Amino acid sequence: MKTLTTTDELAQFCTEAREHPYVTIDTEFLRERTYYSKLCLVQLAMPGDTDENAVLVDPLADEISLDPLFDLFRDTSVVKVFHAARQDLEIFFVEAGVFPDPLFDTQVAAMVCGFGEQVGYETLVRRIAKAGVDKSSRFTDWSRRPLSDAQKSYALADVTHLRKIYEFLAEQLEKTGRNHWVQEEIGILTNPDTYIIQPENAWKRVKTRTTSPKFLAIVRELAKFREAYAQDRNVPRNRVFKDDALVELASTKPRNSGDLGKSRLLLREARKGDIADGILKAIAAGVNCPSDEMPRVPRKDDKMQVNPALADLLRVLLKAKTETSGVAPKLIASAADLDALAAGQRDVAALSGWRHEVFGEDALRLCNGEIGLAAKGAQVKIVSL
Repeated sequence: MKTLTTTDELAQFCTEAREHPYVTIDTEFLRERTYYSKLCLVQLAMPGDTDENAVLVDPLADEISLDPLFDLFRDTSVVKVFHAARQDLEIFFVEAGVFPDPLFDTQVAAMVCGFGEQVGYETLVRRIAKAGVDKSSRFTDWSRRPLSDAQKSYALADVTHLRKIYEFLAEQLEKTGRNHWVQEEIGILTNPDTYIIQPENAWKRVKTRTTSPKFLAIVRELAKFREAYAQDRNVPRNRVFKDDALVELASTKPRNSGDLGKSRLLLREARKGDIADGILKAIAAGVNCPSDEMPRVPRKDDKMQVNPALADLLRVLLKAKTETSGVAPKLIASAADLDALAAGQRDVAALSGWRHEVFGEDALRLCNGEIGLAAKGAQVKIVSL
């Protein structure tokens, strides 16, 4: 189990990797104590049947830069293979503003190939590579050095088995002509907007029963301050103050440090210094927010009017389509998509790209009364009207 600790070693590996059609990649990281994930280990493997073409890269070593790896990411002649790549991609995007190109995500590909929704790596290892994965090191502290042999073995298995999984899924996609389905999903993964949280929109993630615009204006300002503070200092947002404290502050509207001291839910560290100042300024900004700039949530009367019978028919159609295509239902259309279609809305993901090909076209025909559904034995068939 070779561990690379210098830039020259990494550069040599990346040079060799460019001679192959693909390289498999995984990471180990920590996020409990930071806003952004702390990269602790990178695993890489070139094609092969043994561990000889696989290495561990220690990004915490003093004499290493990941620039050779980022250059490999930019080399479009080599496919970069991940499983469930989203968190890995966020790390590299934050670290260097780079996305691997071209990218292949085996979790996405497996869903398209009929392995179910968000299928786990262990499942694919068992079903495709016919092997097992030792999970005992999964939740260990990857920032501590030296790494144990058990940790190294676990980490290396994340990229060695991935080779067989990739080769199998790539072949299946070629046979079924569904490569473009996977590429559409990967387009979302490589969109910077997927990973950038704008502080001014952070309030939308806070759950509250109160929908008063004045109250929501304060929630918005508090959430905006918290997100910006957490990003700037790279600390978890809950270390600044938790959601329940945020809602309490929006309700009580403290005006000074004395009022902050009366909070039941605010952490002691947040009752003084920069956090306290930020809280008070945010509350003042929310209180003084002009009426036309206050956030508003839709009233019950404004919510879409869903045709329940049509929504049920769409669910039956979706089930029939997933049985035919072998693709997980939630990957094609969510429950919200179906309700939106049944309410007459057409700006939904299920009507675009490959989803339109699999489901959306017939869904529209069903909504327009052009087709019906008939049961024949255990099957549901489409009938033209």
